[in-house]
Amino acid sequence: MAQVLDTPKAAGPASDPVTPAERVARRKSLLHWIAVHSLGVAAALFFVLPFVFLLLTSLMSDQQALTRDLWPHPFEWSNYKEVFDTPGFLTWWRNTLLYAGLGTVLTVVSSLPVAYALAKFRFRGRHLSLMLVISMMMLPPQVVVIPMYLFWAKQLDMSGTLWPLIIPMAFGDAFSIFLLRQFLLTIPNEYLDAAKVDGCGEFRTLLRVVIPMAKPGIAAVALFQFFYAWNDYFGPQIYASENPAAWTLSYGLESFKGAHHTDWNLTMAATVLVMAPVIVVFFFAQKAFVEGVTLTGVKG
Repeated sequence: MAQVLDTPKAAGPASDPVTPAERVARRKSLLHWIAVHSLGVAAALFFVLPFVFLLLTSLMSDQQALTRDLWPHPFEWSNYKEVFDTPGFLTWWRNTLLYAGLGTVLTVVSSLPVAYALAKFRFRGRHLSLMLVISMMMLPPQVVVIPMYLFWAKQLDMSGTLWPLIIPMAFGDAFSIFLLRQFLLTIPNEYLDAAKVDGCGEFRTLLRVVIPMAKPGIAAVALFQFFYAWNDYFGPQIYASENPAAWTLSYGLESFKGAHHTDWNLTMAATVLVMAPVIVVFFFAQKAFVEGVTLTGVKG
């Protein structure tokens, strides 16, 4: 008996054509995608273009800077070398690294135990202590600048140095304590109880259990403090203005701008060098920073 072979059907349009409603839905989805990404691109350009202008101007010659020419020709990389050769610029770098680095370490080390106690301990006056921390956050530093200056300059004779700005960080920071406390509230108490059952005291529990689990929050606090100290202008102006050897980058940049007010290419190059470390630090630590800031609001 002859076997009948099924012949393949010719390729053609789909048996179920797209309905007009589906076409409209797809068109709306495409337009929505274009609108959202267009707004994102516009917002990105709004924030990025000033940095691009700053970078391009820093690579121009003095005659080309702030003219209609938007692209350097040629690229004047020697501008950065000239900035580095400015007397005192490397000293400003060293002072800023000391202020920001040591201040960040002292702030984290001193604020973490206080935040741990406010988050996990139950003691009389705990809520009052938290209210005092919050009230200190609301107190502007300008309110206490005169008595603090008289104390550090007149009583301890530390004017002309950065130590009046660094030493207080060893006694905690209200914002850092509050931020760490909010993050530590997200750590389940069961982990702490398990560590205590295994024989860990409070200090060992803090080192072995809390700190490894609180790395995102600690990273967020450290970055906040580092950025604050790196960009601080008010503090160095009050305590270190009389001694150029103690100036930081933020305060020294103002002096550099005054000395090169017509050399906009050098001023832009110096600004790029001041901003670059902060941008690099945030680029590599942004994941931990965002995670730490996000999780601080989970529990209250």
